[in-house]
Amino acid sequence: MALGTRPLRFSSSARLCFCRAPASSASCPPRGLAALQLPLCRMLAALVFALLCIQSAHGQRCPYGFEYSPSLGRCADVNECSWPQPCQGEMLCVNRIGGYQCLSSDYYDQPYRRVGSVQPEPSYPDSSDGNSDAFIPAPARRVEPSYPIVSNTALCTLGYAPAADGTCNDIDECETNSHHCNPTQVCINTAGGYTCSCTEGYWLVAGQCQDIDECRYGYCQQLCANVAGSYSCSCNPGFLLNSDSRTCQDVDECEEEPCSHGCFNTYGSFMCNCNEGFELASDGTTCIDLDECRFSEFLCQYRCVNTPGSFSCICPPGYYLHDDSRTCEDTNECDTGNNTCTTEQVCFNFQGGYTCLNPLQCQPPYVVVSDNQCMCSAENPACRDLPFTILYRHMDLLSGRSVPADIFQMQATTRYPGAFYIFQIKSGNEGREFYMRQTSNVSATLVLTRPIKGPKQLVLDLEMVTVNNVINFRGSSIIRLTIFVSEHTF
Repeated sequence: MALGTRPLRFSSSARLCFCRAPASSASCPPRGLAALQLPLCRMLAALVFALLCIQSAHGQRCPYGFEYSPSLGRCADVNECSWPQPCQGEMLCVNRIGGYQCLSSDYYDQPYRRVGSVQPEPSYPDSSDGNSDAFIPAPARRVEPSYPIVSNTALCTLGYAPAADGTCNDIDECETNSHHCNPTQVCINTAGGYTCSCTEGYWLVAGQCQDIDECRYGYCQQLCANVAGSYSCSCNPGFLLNSDSRTCQDVDECEEEPCSHGCFNTYGSFMCNCNEGFELASDGTTCIDLDECRFSEFLCQYRCVNTPGSFSCICPPGYYLHDDSRTCEDTNECDTGNNTCTTEQVCFNFQGGYTCLNPLQCQPPYVVVSDNQCMCSAENPACRDLPFTILYRHMDLLSGRSVPADIFQMQATTRYPGAFYIFQIKSGNEGREFYMRQTSNVSATLVLTRPIKGPKQLVLDLEMVTVNNVINFRGSSIIRLTIFVSEHTF
């Protein structure tokens, strides 16, 4: 009976014959013959594999059944079983290193044939024939053993071993330490073989497992620390590691009220702010009072008083604080009645104070002609060399007033034909703080030439001399000017 054959693809250029699965008991060869054909096929497959042509990949020649792997940097086995229908019919594809095999699906489903020895069964003579003493052996019969006897052990493929019950069990090369993995690799048992791999956190480089630096690939959102076979993520101050152990979320520090006044949360941090009139201390969280008075001497016209979170201005006696709360205004005690002058006295107000003027008393030979003027009559021989009149005037002057400054004006009230007038300071200008500037033939102006620091009281006699050459007349009048210089510059 001719054996049915089918081609078994081992590589692209080699074919191996193998017994096709029997369609019926009439067409299949005896199982013993099939068993004898299997070793021959396996030997032929090994021979064909050894004679396969060598192919080139990336400049490296790889044997047939292998292809060059750029990631591994070496030749890697081709899994032919992943091709579309590598085996025909119900044949099973088994990948091998450098090739594959097509096996019958019922190869391992053969029933066991138990073969036992034939033991004679003792027989006892029938006593009826009169030969009770003769022993007549009985015909031999088959005796079944109490344990299975396997006389035709199944042939197992590479990576499997026959079991006691005649089946093929997978060999765990990892457990039996029959693998060829490097010490840095991990053996993983597979059906009919094993795989050399690396543990998590390592990759295979030139046949060795090397640690993967996960930090180079941005696994962590912020901080990353590489460790052997793994990595650890952490966050910058102001952030909290999320449950995924990779990303970070901002911490709202303001919930813990770290600031003494106000808090503003920022990404990864926070900022403290202070109320008006306070400044942030060096620790960045507490607020201290801001002494506004230290920054400038011009905040207040007179004096600045620091208060918690603010400041206030005060004025000296004789002044009151203006509506702007910074400048000082003179208090006119004469208008408010807040003075100590009697009814006979005249209250005169000046910057920062007041004075009570007594009733005018003229020194002889002068007589009082009004409440502020004394006159010496021309008929009186004692008045011949004296000024004709003395007029009393009062004015106030700010301390440290800028110069030059026009502060007082004189003018002739009576004009005579052919007369001219001379204006001069007769007394009181010992410090040379003033001078008279004649502005016309009948008027002149008193000019302040040097600043005067108060408080001070000055009395100037300003003389106006009248000269008339037509009638040969020469006379004079005096304005006795009293100047009250204030203590302050305002």
